[in-house]
Amino acid sequence: MQVEGVHRPARAEISASAIAHNVRALKAVVGESLFCAVVKANGYGHGAELAAKAALVGGADMLAVAIIDEGIELRECGVTAPILLLAEVPPDTITAALQDSLTLTIGSLEGAIAAVTSAEALGGRHRVHVKVDTGMHRMGVAPEDVDDVVDILNESESIDLEGIYTHFSVADGSSAEDRAFTREQIEHFDDVVAELAQRDVVPRIVHAANSAGALGYPEARLGMVRIGLSLYGYLPEAWLASALEATGERLVPALTLRANVVAVRRVNVGERPSYRRRRAVENVATIATVPFGYADGYPRRLFDAGAEVLINGQRYPLAGMVTMDMLVIDCDDDDVQPGTEVVLLGRQGDEEITADEWAERAGTISWEILCGIGARVPRILVD
Repeated sequence: MQVEGVHRPARAEISASAIAHNVRALKAVVGESLFCAVVKANGYGHGAELAAKAALVGGADMLAVAIIDEGIELRECGVTAPILLLAEVPPDTITAALQDSLTLTIGSLEGAIAAVTSAEALGGRHRVHVKVDTGMHRMGVAPEDVDDVVDILNESESIDLEGIYTHFSVADGSSAEDRAFTREQIEHFDDVVAELAQRDVVPRIVHAANSAGALGYPEARLGMVRIGLSLYGYLPEAWLASALEATGERLVPALTLRANVVAVRRVNVGERPSYRRRRAVENVATIATVPFGYADGYPRRLFDAGAEVLINGQRYPLAGMVTMDMLVIDCDDDDVQPGTEVVLLGRQGDEEITADEWAERAGTISWEILCGIGARVPRILVD
């Protein structure tokens, strides 16, 4: 059972209006393309139900998740919009997916056979999308096998071949090599779609672009875009901002991590707070204890990287190693009391700490930072 720390002064505040705004801002860029909001991994750490419902309010046409349980969770929350499973699922779980009207991804010949078998046993007509591997080499049907997969699916009256898609591996890359490879993927996929059309196989939804693809490659927007990271207010890479700037739009981060100081103490010069006594205090200082640690998603390596928090609109450094449940903050000689609000991620006054900043300091990516926020941190809808 996942336990939320509702009796603990630490929380993730989620702005539904920010998510809805981001949908509208991105729709202004992609035009008539359908908008698929990717809410897998607990809505990239924001809470799947909150993210899904906010995205739909903003104008999303479809949702996408990674695993069946994520789709079932949304159905149990009352979400009725189409939900695409972004990976081929094991044969013995297909019936569960179809019973909750989840749209299957078909990524292999064996997957197509299993989908037909389950759909015909269950009865009715069920939507599927075929995923084509154009160079990611993680999952999907090889281009030369697409005809065979499509034939199996189209032979069954229980299958509705609604969509076909691919996935980019370096669409966020700005190098000439990355851009050339992404264009090769687009061309390979276009060839597959064109060859199917010559056989009068024309799926209603053709899609390829993730957030980076949608912003950086207008030719990849096709019939639908799949927006993950940018739904939550972040760009995969800074160079992709130009597409938004051209429309006068900008993205708004939807998540703020807040906590409250639970203890303060004065320490003398030379004292070394926290485990392993890594850093000596240079001046007599106030040390504030904050109830948030690496079990909650605060990367331990941020201490060595010089991470800071916001208190009273000012930046303060960590005074010692990140522990499982707590941080210690060097507040210098400033007046900080138990109960004082601390912003770990987000804006306070004129200062802002973003997931991009954490990622740069920690040597990772903003996706991992957001998805790493622990299950025991309650997600609070703030608007």
